Amino acid sequence: MQDIEIAGFWTAMLSWGQRKTIIAKANELVDLMDNAPHDFVVNHQEKDRKKFMSFKHRTFQPDDTLYFLAFFQKYYQEYSSLESAFMPRRGECTVKDRLIYFHNQFFGLPYVHQRTKKHVSTPIRKSSCKRLNMFLRWMVRRDKCGVDFGLWHNIKMSDLMIPLDVHVFRVAKDLGLLQRNRSDWQAVEELSDNLRRLDPKDPVKYDYALFSMGVLERDTMGFP
Repeated sequence: MQDIEIAGFWTAMLSWGQRKTIIAKANELVDLMDNAPHDFVVNHQEKDRKKFMSFKHRTFQPDDTLYFLAFFQKYYQEYSSLESAFMPRRGECTVKDRLIYFHNQFFGLPYVHQRTKKHVSTPIRKSSCKRLNMFLRWMVRRDKCGVDFGLWHNIKMSDLMIPLDVHVFRVAKDLGLLQRNRSDWQAVEELSDNLRRLDPKDPVKYDYALFSMGVLERDTMGFP
């Protein structure tokens, strides 16, 4: 499970650009971790980080990689699952609360560069938090088709928020599911609430249809 958490989180954070490139970079990263992410991040030594100095993806630079490694090592030496980093307290709390808490936990080490913080978003800055919501969907959502991993059980599927990318935003606007004109956290809440009315138990399942319609529209109509 930990291997999937680490690889999944890092892949989600790298998910901008062409899908082919994202997959290649994710595979490169797992190779650098000797195809055993959890064992590597927990047990690696300082000298083992040198090979990551050549890893880059767009604005994601070696310093960012080294911070991710440092966080994962410290975290997994204490906790068995990354899910705990999204659990601010027992009982009810919103995904917004969880994302804010996670951001504070992730950047809790004293030597983080300000530039690194842009790679993990937070609703505090009004971000749509697309990549984090996508990662939570992978970890939490379960269905009979096994589309997502469904490894975590302390966050409800019904509470998940839509990963709002440009395709989902455009299609949701066209279908009247979203009135807001900015792709921000407020838009995520509005669209997720509307999707929850269609399926209260699994609102983010519509992500696949909305995204696919957007991609098809782009390919057939020439949209960016």
